[in-house]
Amino acid sequence: MTQTPLFDTVCFVGIGLIGSSLARAMRKHGLARRILTLDPSEKARKTALELGVVDAATDNPAAVIPEADLVVVGAPVGATQAVGGAIGPHLAPGTIVTDVGSVKLSVIRDLGPYIPDGVELVPGHPIAGTEHSGPENGFAELFEGRWHILTPVTGGDPKAVDKVAELWRRVGSQVEIMDPHHHDKVLAITSHLPHLIAYTIVGTANDLEGHMQQEVIKFSASGFRDFTRIAASDPVMWRDVFLNNREAVLEVIQRFTEDLTALQRAIRWGEGEVLHKRFTETRAIRRAIIDAKQA
Repeated sequence: MTQTPLFDTVCFVGIGLIGSSLARAMRKHGLARRILTLDPSEKARKTALELGVVDAATDNPAAVIPEADLVVVGAPVGATQAVGGAIGPHLAPGTIVTDVGSVKLSVIRDLGPYIPDGVELVPGHPIAGTEHSGPENGFAELFEGRWHILTPVTGGDPKAVDKVAELWRRVGSQVEIMDPHHHDKVLAITSHLPHLIAYTIVGTANDLEGHMQQEVIKFSASGFRDFTRIAASDPVMWRDVFLNNREAVLEVIQRFTEDLTALQRAIRWGEGEVLHKRFTETRAIRRAIIDAKQA
């Protein structure tokens, strides 16, 4: 059902999977009068225009940023400071700037200094995505039933936070308000570590001798297939995530390493009861995820 527009003109800085999906969802629900994009990639701009995801596309900040009352930063988190320097001088008073990065402290650190007076920064993170990237892979239903975490900055306008929250609710998300430091620690275990493990396991398979590598591919069971799906995610995005959330990631890697060592010891010494107890405990987590409709 079409709803009253929340924004007049929205500009997506980076029109990849998340940005194009949100643009599609905003069109579907009538949440913006115009949708623009600022993207350095000619291919991405052309694709977004051809698919009707955006009304205009450019690589010139001065051509689109002043017109927007909502700017959604969808660039890799490692590019946040450069994005801030590019868009900061062109942001009009009253504009809200939000983002979709999966690390929040670094976004606040790198983008905050470029937000002028009269402009509100509302950092956010949609807990949604696929292993695919690019505007051609976006779809309007990506956020339905998923969580969107907002991490408001100190001194920010609650009305701006409420407006961004309402945007995400209207595209189907459940919204949670969270401290940015806590967000980065939670995501280190729920998202960042699993991706690191997936990259490592698939990398190990890739390093096997030729005939063994081919057999791994040929006889892949569901577990390995799941890891390859995760490991197919955008390498630039994940490189930046690990570098910009290094403290939380390193802490959780240490805890994981200790747990892995304990299981290694149990296998070595034939301690079946230890393995059974651990595997029983972890099944409960899967059931809880299914019950929460996040599977």
